[in-house]
Amino acid sequence: MDRLSNPNGNVPLGDDSGNLTERNDEPPPTKSQCMDKFVEMVPNWSEELLGFNQGTLAVLIGLILLVFITRLIAVMTIPNMFNNLCDKSPVAEIAIHGSSKALGTAVGAGIMWRSALALADGSAAVMPSTVEFWLPSIAQVVMLIAIIAWALRLTVCVQAVVEYWDDDDELDGAERTLIGAVESVMRFCIVVFGSIFIADALNFDLTTMVAGLGITGLALALAAKDSIANVFGAVTVLLDRPFRVGDWVLISGSEGEVINISLRTTLLRTSLDTVVTIPNANLTNKPIENFGKRRWRRYQPVISLDLDSDPDAVQNFTSGVGDLIRTDENTMKEDASWAKVSAISKDSIEISCNIYWDVNGGADERDARQLFLLNVARLAKENGIAFYEPRVRNQRTLN
Repeated sequence: MDRLSNPNGNVPLGDDSGNLTERNDEPPPTKSQCMDKFVEMVPNWSEELLGFNQGTLAVLIGLILLVFITRLIAVMTIPNMFNNLCDKSPVAEIAIHGSSKALGTAVGAGIMWRSALALADGSAAVMPSTVEFWLPSIAQVVMLIAIIAWALRLTVCVQAVVEYWDDDDELDGAERTLIGAVESVMRFCIVVFGSIFIADALNFDLTTMVAGLGITGLALALAAKDSIANVFGAVTVLLDRPFRVGDWVLISGSEGEVINISLRTTLLRTSLDTVVTIPNANLTNKPIENFGKRRWRRYQPVISLDLDSDPDAVQNFTSGVGDLIRTDENTMKEDASWAKVSAISKDSIEISCNIYWDVNGGADERDARQLFLLNVARLAKENGIAFYEPRVRNQRTLN
């Protein structure tokens, strides 16, 4: 018995008893055939309603329910998969919980997209031509938009990953600057490639679009020259590193703390708690004064004493202030650090101080000033010295 004598294409095989059996070489059913079986399982599936047959309507309703169930499962399970990262970083917890809805929507829309294609390719489904054409495209676009939203929300996880692997559990300025740059580049790439995929899903001719860019490229370059200059400015900042996140800088008359460096702009938080937005293009041709790179901090307070203070007590007090300056662990340039009587006015005796401190930031400098001034107040009390107070002085004059 050969294959030609077997119209079904089944190959005869021998079993242990010598009898011939047949092996089924039929291919597995396609997705379209599976969808046809689902349609035909519906009672009275061939009866038409609103341009659909009842089997197609039932399958579409089932797919919509499946999309919602899939989205719900994704929202409930995805955060549990990243418990360690969420426990380590609140930023990651917010990002993952916020992005799980978008990812669930993407998975559900993807199921709808592939199922709608298989349903439209089948022979049992009946639906209006408009629905048959647009349903897969709309589902694909929704899936792509959800994936883009999910990816954009996850960009903040760059900070969470750095925090997770950071040994000292505290991000310095260089790390925060790098995080901001990586997040900006990731967002840019996600939007660009996502737009290309969406255009393809809507059946735009990408070849024609790319060819058209050659014609309109000059116009786009002229229109986007400021944006391009901002991008190059950001690259310059990241390579030359004139400042980093956390530094206190003065740029074009705007002074404040650098809080973010993106591809287009740099944000400063001023002392008035306002935010100044500076285009990165301005950073390449403007002087930048970075207070965060100072090797030391200079402090020049003037201490005003009451004019009736005893000169010997003032001398002892001044010597004591000088000792406070020189013995301070933060003091550097001891030869240039001093405290001396600089003037005697009609109302007060003035002692000028010149101090150089080796402190890292503004908070450390404020702490050093506070400690110094409180020690000065204690020293004045020990020497019986009174500080100049205009009201007390005027009252003495009247008496």
